[in-house]
Amino acid sequence: MITRFHFFASLRNPVFARLYAAQTINLLGDALTWVGLALLAFELAGDSSAVVLALALTLRITAFVLLSPLAGALADRVDRKSILVGTHCVRMVIVSLLPFVTQVWQVYALIFTLNVFNAFFTPTYQATIPLVTGKNDYAAAIALSSATYQLLGVLGPGIAGSAAAFIGARQVFFVDAVTFLVAAVLIFTLPGHLRVAPNQQSSTTSGRTWQDIKDGTSRLFSDAPIRYALFMQLVASIAGAEILVNTVGYVQGTLKLGNVQYGWVMAAFGIGATLSAVAFGAISQHINRKSFVLFGAVLITLSLLPANYASLSVLMILWLLAGFGQNCVNLPTQTLIAERINRDAQGRVYGAHFAWSHLWWAISYPLAGWLGGKFPEGEFLYGSFVGLVLLIVVQLTLKPPVDENEHIHENIWHEHLHIHDEHHQHDHHQGILESEPHTHPHQHRLMRHSHPYSDDSHHSRYRSQQSES
Repeated sequence: MITRFHFFASLRNPVFARLYAAQTINLLGDALTWVGLALLAFELAGDSSAVVLALALTLRITAFVLLSPLAGALADRVDRKSILVGTHCVRMVIVSLLPFVTQVWQVYALIFTLNVFNAFFTPTYQATIPLVTGKNDYAAAIALSSATYQLLGVLGPGIAGSAAAFIGARQVFFVDAVTFLVAAVLIFTLPGHLRVAPNQQSSTTSGRTWQDIKDGTSRLFSDAPIRYALFMQLVASIAGAEILVNTVGYVQGTLKLGNVQYGWVMAAFGIGATLSAVAFGAISQHINRKSFVLFGAVLITLSLLPANYASLSVLMILWLLAGFGQNCVNLPTQTLIAERINRDAQGRVYGAHFAWSHLWWAISYPLAGWLGGKFPEGEFLYGSFVGLVLLIVVQLTLKPPVDENEHIHENIWHEHLHIHDEHHQHDHHQGILESEPHTHPHQHRLMRHSHPYSDDSHHSRYRSQQSES
């Protein structure tokens, strides 16, 4: 059967299906948060509302960069369900306070605190996807989550704006709080725990925590394909920041169009990212991760090149391609971590990745602002040149060498029927007759050898490691 249905196959897993439902509700809450915040900023600051929103976004990035590695380290040691439920509940309380603010500094304090807990939630959720899905489904599950994120990025502001118009700008935060509560209940009612290793010590000493944080970053940068993909995300963020920062000036300033047309252009960017996630989920088992990353980085960077000379319709097509390209970079990077990092260390690596990928945006946003101010008639052209130079540098210096072997180790437990002979002897529990065929669990270590730029499963081989029942 054609693989288009594989995109939704992960929803057959009831644990992931409930996590996905909670994340979808959470994303609706995020849309309510930022639309409500924009309206609140204008109410408090008037014409200076853009400054308020810019600083709020800077505080958001700062919280992510500083705290996501710590979140990832904790996610490897404690029950992730506790982190997910706890962060939802605290964020519910924080957004419930936003309707009562009267000063701009209160907005800053609450938004920073809100994103402290976002910094703990998001990498924990990302690391939990491969934990609860099988190895054949986690790529599709990651893609489905991303597609939903992008689609709600397009539809969410409209939904939130309609809600704000109906019930009021400040009251929308109460609806926002309800979404966090519903998502928390969905996760809380999951059976069992979401722990990587139930027998692992849950020590939270500062020394060990710091070691885990360093280990996450070390693993992120020491693995050649993941390091390559991470720096390609820097390339994509250069172009992405140009789009997010300078599109409004081009549409309303250069093209002399209005808010509606600006919304169309940005919707095209979000739709492109959504289509990319759907495509990746459908073909993820048959594509080369690193080649997909390179394709995405080239696509988003070249999409900027003619943008300063584009009409509205052409700009929408370019931004559609740019959105497609950006997710072609982001999604394979997340799946590479799931494929190449041991499960008991994935939390800290996802945390480190979340921090570093947001640090790229902290670099790219000021660059985009400077280019927009310095070259108001060529900001996209020069941004594309910067991205292309960086892309060439990354491709020449960080591309994994052709002769590199990739090793992925995964422990697999299963039972099979066997009988003892002179080559197969070990102790048994009382009541098992060695002379009769019987079963008990065996552990096998999967050692996958693949050539670079190849994810074919026919390179796999198994080395059996027998373990006592």
